[in-house]
Amino acid sequence: MAALKYAGLEDTDSEEELPPGWEERTTKDGWVYYANHLEEKTQWEHPKSGKRKRVAGGLPYGWEQETDENGQVYFVDHINKRTTYLDPRLAFTVEDNPVKPTTRQKYDGNSTAMEILQGHDLSGKVVIITGANSGIGFETAKSLALHGAYVILACRNMTRGNDAVQRILVEWHKAKVEAMTLDLASLQSVQHFAEAFKSKNVPLHILICNAAVFGAPWRLTEDGLESTFQVNHLGHFYLVQLLEDVLRRSSPARVVVVSSESHRFTEIKDSSGKLDFSLLSPSKKEYWAMLAYNRSKLCNILFSNELNRRLSPHGVTSNSVHPGNMMYSSIHRNWWVYTLLFTLARPFTKSM
Repeated sequence: MAALKYAGLEDTDSEEELPPGWEERTTKDGWVYYANHLEEKTQWEHPKSGKRKRVAGGLPYGWEQETDENGQVYFVDHINKRTTYLDPRLAFTVEDNPVKPTTRQKYDGNSTAMEILQGHDLSGKVVIITGANSGIGFETAKSLALHGAYVILACRNMTRGNDAVQRILVEWHKAKVEAMTLDLASLQSVQHFAEAFKSKNVPLHILICNAAVFGAPWRLTEDGLESTFQVNHLGHFYLVQLLEDVLRRSSPARVVVVSSESHRFTEIKDSSGKLDFSLLSPSKKEYWAMLAYNRSKLCNILFSNELNRRLSPHGVTSNSVHPGNMMYSSIHRNWWVYTLLFTLARPFTKSM
């Protein structure tokens, strides 16, 4: 112990604790090195444990790595408006030759999109998300944008869409986000959106079909179709068809269709087992909001499965996803009864 003390490596509570006069730093590519200010030297090995380390994953969202005029790496926290020479990833380091884990990383109901994307650099990726001005769509758009993706918020209401863009830019001023008009209740609007996107001459790596209505009263769209069916399914179906060529050229690419476990509680076949088209876009007399929603979600899954079968050989995959039971969002806004039920259930649901 006397020898350790003489060398400045006296005993501490942890072998990872640095002796006095030592500082932990990182290189541009994430390797950890140690500076001894007393002797004015640096080394790769930890002065006590002798281990070599590197930081794990990318910078947290809102952080950016810069280099000063002396070539010293420093870090900018755009959210809290501060700079530091201490790498925020130093709390999450791994040994130079770590043992490969035997199980996959698992996430649960408390995981956030930001946590799942931690360490992923999406720079150069182009993403379209429908219904991205609020709820699940907004959180998805924000998370992807803060990890470097160029995200287009496809929204029916441009005022809300532009407001969502500004909320993302407040978190990171360099985020690449913009809002474009898309009303899924109008097939003409879907066509105009696809044409406007194609005119940008950019690839499309991820298309997330997220927008949906729930508990809406019966009404026909300008195309003469029941609105829940058209907004939740047919509008997205048409959008994917119009952008299929861009997706193929951008491969590997993917389509994500936000569906629901509600698809299990309905049927779209008649008594003889054949598809009953009248169930998809029912008359006012035959309409029940909850059943219409369930059918549209079943259509989402059937569409996603068939899309994946047809396009996966061309490098475009498609998956449908259930976002979680009673996820608290604004989807219930169409009827006060659903709003009341969601409000009562809110303490037991996952918030945004």
